Amino acid sequence: MSRLSSISASPTLKEFAQGAAQESIMPVADFLAPTVAVPTSTGRFKKYTEKNRFHIPNTLRTLGGRATELRFEATDATFNCEPHALDYPVDNLEQLEADGLENVLREGATAVAEVAALAHEKTVIDKALEAVGAGTAKTWNASADPVKDVDDAILEVIKKCGYGSLMGVGVLYGATAWAVFKNAEKVRNRFIVGKGGGSGLGLAVATEATAGTLFLGNPEVRTSYMVYDTEPEGKTASLSFLLDNVVLIFARKPSPTRRDPSFMKTFRLMDTWMVPGSYMRDDGRVEVAKFDWSEDVQVPNAAAAIRLNISA
Repeated sequence: MSRLSSISASPTLKEFAQGAAQESIMPVADFLAPTVAVPTSTGRFKKYTEKNRFHIPNTLRTLGGRATELRFEATDATFNCEPHALDYPVDNLEQLEADGLENVLREGATAVAEVAALAHEKTVIDKALEAVGAGTAKTWNASADPVKDVDDAILEVIKKCGYGSLMGVGVLYGATAWAVFKNAEKVRNRFIVGKGGGSGLGLAVATEATAGTLFLGNPEVRTSYMVYDTEPEGKTASLSFLLDNVVLIFARKPSPTRRDPSFMKTFRLMDTWMVPGSYMRDDGRVEVAKFDWSEDVQVPNAAAAIRLNISA
């Protein structure tokens, strides 16, 4: 066994690689489509529709009577965790001392985790936009009230989900939509600037950390800065934000199951996420650190999300 093979097989590197991957997907992908760890690569989950929603059962049982059976008025759909992989080549010249080689592999694990997270985020956003459809146009000028628009969408999502306070709500802004929102007059006017309480001058602008306090239920707020090139490889780049002027308001659970009616989920095969290994390339000059995982992004409840298309 080569030194790279020995190091790549160590539990320490696996823990590092998985930690780097988790940190990379947290900002957007895991926010929009949280992970459901599953024991097998294929299986069933509950899929809800506009007419086929979650309903609260009557739990009262008469003396001597039968209990109400918990039923999910939803269809059964199938997830299929397909294999994903990225390789990180390490030339023989880089395989110096063991400590140095371990650092090379940690750098490789970080690079792979970040690239994998970007690819995963694009998949999640693409599927989200496909599921929600064209959306509703909103102009957030001086006379508009963006907070009311988002509040109205939150109430609609909660009603469509039917899970009450057990289901959280997420608000995800595209980069351009966030810039319009935080600078909108009726948003800025909700932040008081002054010396009250000896706190000194405050910043009269919303941040992602404070924006949730403006909305019903204090939802978590994130912004996507995912950039993609609309031109094929080899041509002059044409970069755009993937979400851009879009705001998504959606039902989410931080730790979903296969049955709850949240908007999106990532089914991920447990104990196989970002697993490191290695193999020697056929020319014998390069040993490749390989990272494998299996996942499937699904939309169990397309009705539990609303898209707003923002202009200033």
